[in-house]
Amino acid sequence: MFGEYRFSSIPCGRVSKWVVLVVWLLLFVPAIMLASKLTDAQSNEASAWLPKNAESTQVVELAEKFVPSDTFPAVVVHHRDGAAITAADRAKATADAARLAQVTGDPPGDAPARKIVQSVQGPRPSKDGKALQTIVNVKVGDDGWELLGPAVKDFRDVVQSGGAGLEAHVTGPAGYGGDFSNVFSGFDATLLYITAAIVIVILLITYRSPVLWLVPLICVAISLQAAEAVVYLLAEHAGLTVNGQAAFILTVMVFGVGTDYALLLIARYREELRRHSDRHEAMAFALHRAGPAIIASGSTVALSMLCLLMAMLNSTKSMGPVMAIGVAVALAAMVTLLPALLVIFGRWMFWPVRPRYGSQEPAERGFWARVGTFITPHPRLTWLVTAVVLGGMALGLAGLKTDYLAQKDSFSAGKPDSVAGEEVLVAHFPAGTGSPIQVIAKAPTASGVQAALTGVPNLTDVKPAGRPVDGLVYLEGTLNAPPDTQAGFSIVERARAAVDRVPGADAKVGGASAVTLDINNASRHDQNLVIPIVLLVVFGILAVLLRALVAPLILVATVVLSFAAALGVSALVFTHLFGFAGSDPSFPLWAFVFLVALGTDYNIFLMTRVHEEAKQHGTRRGALIGLAATGGVITSAGAVLAGTFAALGSLPLVFVTELGFAVAFGVLLDTFIVRSVLVTALNLDLGPRMWWPSALARETTPRPADTAEDETAAVPR
Repeated sequence: MFGEYRFSSIPCGRVSKWVVLVVWLLLFVPAIMLASKLTDAQSNEASAWLPKNAESTQVVELAEKFVPSDTFPAVVVHHRDGAAITAADRAKATADAARLAQVTGDPPGDAPARKIVQSVQGPRPSKDGKALQTIVNVKVGDDGWELLGPAVKDFRDVVQSGGAGLEAHVTGPAGYGGDFSNVFSGFDATLLYITAAIVIVILLITYRSPVLWLVPLICVAISLQAAEAVVYLLAEHAGLTVNGQAAFILTVMVFGVGTDYALLLIARYREELRRHSDRHEAMAFALHRAGPAIIASGSTVALSMLCLLMAMLNSTKSMGPVMAIGVAVALAAMVTLLPALLVIFGRWMFWPVRPRYGSQEPAERGFWARVGTFITPHPRLTWLVTAVVLGGMALGLAGLKTDYLAQKDSFSAGKPDSVAGEEVLVAHFPAGTGSPIQVIAKAPTASGVQAALTGVPNLTDVKPAGRPVDGLVYLEGTLNAPPDTQAGFSIVERARAAVDRVPGADAKVGGASAVTLDINNASRHDQNLVIPIVLLVVFGILAVLLRALVAPLILVATVVLSFAAALGVSALVFTHLFGFAGSDPSFPLWAFVFLVALGTDYNIFLMTRVHEEAKQHGTRRGALIGLAATGGVITSAGAVLAGTFAALGSLPLVFVTELGFAVAFGVLLDTFIVRSVLVTALNLDLGPRMWWPSALARETTPRPADTAEDETAAVPR
C-alpha cells in the first residue's frame, strides 16, 4: 500500500483496520469472563511464596502429616486495660469460647455455610492475672483468605459484644490474615477507578480534547482484561503463583505502560497528520517511525520483568511473568487496536485542536526546545552539576531500612484489631503465642531434639504434638519474642543450630517465624542475583537498538544514578514524613526492576529519535531536535505512569505505598531531569562519540555553527 511501510499499514488499512477491531472484540468477550476469576486463583499465604528448597517450606509439607496446612490459629485476648481480670470476665470469656466454636464459614459463591472451627483452647489466664487468652483453630480449606476475612469479622462480633469494660481482640495468624484479606477485598475495583480517573485527567490536560482520551483508555481497559485472563489461565493450569499485590500492580502497570505507548504513537501520528492528507497514510508512517521505539520499549520492560524468573522467592519469581504478560498485551493493543481505532474515527477526535495538513508542528518552538537552548552553551557543566545533585540525593540510601518489616508495621493507615491484639498479647503472654516454632525430626531422636531445643534461650514449652508418623516426630515450642521480629528470627537460627548438632535427627525447623526469616533471606539473595542480570539485559537491548556501545553504557549509568537518587529521597520520606518503621526486604529489588525498566523506556523514546535525526543533521543538532520533538510526550508519559503508581498509595499497606511512591517519584525524576536534562547534556558534550563504534561515530554530515541560535533552530523536515 505504501511501499516500505507495507507492514506498518496493516493495522490501519482501509479494510484491515476493521479486521483488527473485530479480532480484538472477539478476544474481549471470553477475556472478561476469565479475568473475573483471577481473585479465586490468588495464593496470599506467606508459605506459598517460598522456594521449594527452603527449610521452612519443607516443614510446611512434612507437617501436613500432623497438622492440616489449611488451619490457622486465631488468638483471642480479653483484658481490662491493665486492671485485674474478674470472675465475671472469666465467665464472659468462657461463654465467648463456646460461641466461637459454633461460628460457621461462608465460602465465596453459592456454596453453603460450613463448620470452620476445628478446636478451641482456653480461656487461659496470664501469669499477671490481667488478661485471658483463647486459641481458635480455623480450617479455611481451599477458600483461603476469601473465607478467613469474614470469619475473623464474625469472631470479633462475638467477643467484642457486651462485657462492661472488658475489651477483646482477635490476633495471631488468623487475625492478621483476616485483616489483610479485608484490605484486599473489593479493592481491585477501587484501584481500577482511581487509576482510570488519574489517567483521564492527565490525558485531558495533555490533549486538551474532550474525546481523544477515550481511545487510549478503551485500549488500556481491553488490554487489562486480556492480561488478567492470561494470568488466570497460567495460575490455574501452569502453577503460576499470584498474590493480591501482584494483581493490583498488574492493573497499575497495564494502565501506565499502555497509556505511555499510546501517548508516543498519538504524538507521532499527530506530526504525520500535518504532513499527509490521508490519515491512513499518516498512521502508516507514524507506526513505521514510532513502532520500533514502542516495541523496543515494551520488549525491554517485559524482558526485565522476566529476569525475575531467576529469583528464589516464588512471589518475586511469579511477578515476572505476571508483569511481562501485562506489558506484552498492552503493547500488542497499542500497535494494533489503537491505530485501527484512530483511523476509524479520523481527525475529528483531536477536536478542538485538529492537526491540519500543512500546519506547523507546535513542538518546534515549545518548552523543551527552549530547554535545549539553555543547555547548549555549557553542556558539560550542566551534566556535571545534575549528576552531583542526583548523587547527593542518593546519600539518603544510608537510611533505608530493609532488614525486615513486622506484620504490625505493615499497615500504613490506622491500627487494625490484630495489631492492637498483638500489643496486649505481648504485654501479658509469651509473644510467640499462636505462632509456634515447628520442628520435624526422625522419631528415634525425639528426646534428643527436645532436649536441644529446651536449651535454646527464649524458646519455651517445647513438646511433641501427636504421635510419630512415617518414622517422623513433630514438636512445637513457644517463642518469647514476636515471631516476625529480629528477636524471633534469632531464636529460629539458634534452634536450627541446636538441632543440627543432634546426631541422626535430620531435623528441620519451621513455623511462621521461620517462614518470614527464609523469605527475607531469599529476598536478599534475589536482589544480588537479579539486579546485575537486568542491567545486562537493558544494556544489550540498547546496544542492538542504537547500534553502539558508548551510548548504552552511559544510558545504563544514568538509569542507575536515577534509581539511587529516587530511593535515597524515598528513604528520607518513608522515615521522616510517613513515619514507617522500615521496608520489606524485597522492596529494593521490585523498585529497581520497575524504575530501571521504565526509565529505559524513556531513554529509548528519546535516543531513537536522536539517532534518527543525527543521521540527517549531526548528533548535537539531532539531540536538540529529539528533545524538542519528544520532550512533551516523555513528560506526559511520565506523568501518567507516576500518577498510576501513586494510586497504589490508596491501599493501606506499607509495602505497596512505598513501592508506589518510589516508582512515582523516580519516574518523574527520570522524565523531567535525567532524560531531558542529563542525557541531552551528555549528547551535546560527547557528540558523535556517543555512537561508537558505529559509522555514525565518524560523523561527516555538515551542521550549523556551534551557536545556541543555530543549534536550536526550528526542527527541519
